[in-house]
Amino acid sequence: MTKDLYQRHRAVLPDWLALYYEDPLELTHGEGRHVWDAEGNKYLDFFGGILTTMTAHALPEVTKAVSEQAGRIIHSSTLYLNRPMVDLAERIAKLSGIPDARVFFTTSGTEANDTALLLATAYRRSNQILAMRNSYHGRSFSAVGITGNKGWSPTSLSPLQTLYVHGGVRTRGPYADLDDADFIAACVADLEDLLGHVRAPAALIAEPIQGVGGFTAPPDGLYAAFREVLQERGILWIADEVQTGWGRTGDNFWGWQAHGASGPPDMLTFAKGIGNGMSIGGVVARAEIMNCLDSNSISTFGGTQITMAAGLANLTYLLEHDLQGNARRVGGLLIERLRAIAAQLPGVREVRGRGLMIGVELVRPGTDQADLKAAAAVLEAARQEGLLIGKGGGHNTSVLRIAPPLTLTVAEAEEGAAILERALRSVQPQGE
Repeated sequence: MTKDLYQRHRAVLPDWLALYYEDPLELTHGEGRHVWDAEGNKYLDFFGGILTTMTAHALPEVTKAVSEQAGRIIHSSTLYLNRPMVDLAERIAKLSGIPDARVFFTTSGTEANDTALLLATAYRRSNQILAMRNSYHGRSFSAVGITGNKGWSPTSLSPLQTLYVHGGVRTRGPYADLDDADFIAACVADLEDLLGHVRAPAALIAEPIQGVGGFTAPPDGLYAAFREVLQERGILWIADEVQTGWGRTGDNFWGWQAHGASGPPDMLTFAKGIGNGMSIGGVVARAEIMNCLDSNSISTFGGTQITMAAGLANLTYLLEHDLQGNARRVGGLLIERLRAIAAQLPGVREVRGRGLMIGVELVRPGTDQADLKAAAAVLEAARQEGLLIGKGGGHNTSVLRIAPPLTLTVAEAEEGAAILERALRSVQPQGE
């Protein structure tokens, strides 16, 4: 049955549409932190549809809100007043920390970043963009043009001129051996040198923790230091919070908040988790930036009533149940458990992350070379024992990506860690 669906998939969908596993899964339903496939197998979900099922599968509060809204009206476009959209925009504007904030809703993180690029280039009248090496910002033409990860960048053609900056990867590259303070100083000096050679760009766009790149991050404070350099030249800062937003990192509600007293970014993009599976993305920006466009625009599907109802219910649940705190507590325990496992396995170079956003980097033992085969094998072995995880990486890395729903319990974290330990041991030589 699943094999037939796979053949139909291959016959009608693009070859470049990636699927996990040698025998791809069809997931048919879920509940809490678990999902089931078409054969009835149950899995503990440690990836949440790429960090998108943020609270839980089939969360009653969200499914009820969607059902009730569907019984009234599903869609009207932005040509009409939309109470759920205004309600959610008000809450997000306040949570963003951006003064005099305006919110524009899209249907995805890709579209959110597209919109931020449009606003930045129009506001600054420049098509130059600063982006981080190893970054990923979406699959559209403009988003691919600012993606610093060649594995996810199928063309070098772009409407933008992109300049790539050091700093997104702490433990690789020319500054890896420096301590945190010197690392930040070196990255700032590199940025200042770069800006001395070009006309002032429109904006820097950066993920506080790089998602597709393997959950890499700079030392806390790097973007605050960058911000000072940018502000001197009027260059905007766009924080891509598509994966880091809504408390997933545990320590902060937004990823940018790990970077000290520099204040909020000029723009913030979001998506994924806020809809708990419904298609919601968006941009938050200061009013003067958001309102800089001098032509009409609408969104057919951005902010539609049914997705806004889901977002409101999901955000309410997240805040009322302190899921950020749960991500900090349970994520902290999970990271320490995985680091203890990694210490016994020479094929694990690093366990990194924050809250429930954790990366396990695999290498060929005794080297810094990526072990892509091991990453694929661990994915398969974990699946066989009932655990779904993700993978990623850039800069010639292979990283297991772990990002469960934020309601994960301590018992589920321990269960997942035990399965992952067995999967890692099954494909890698052990230390002495």
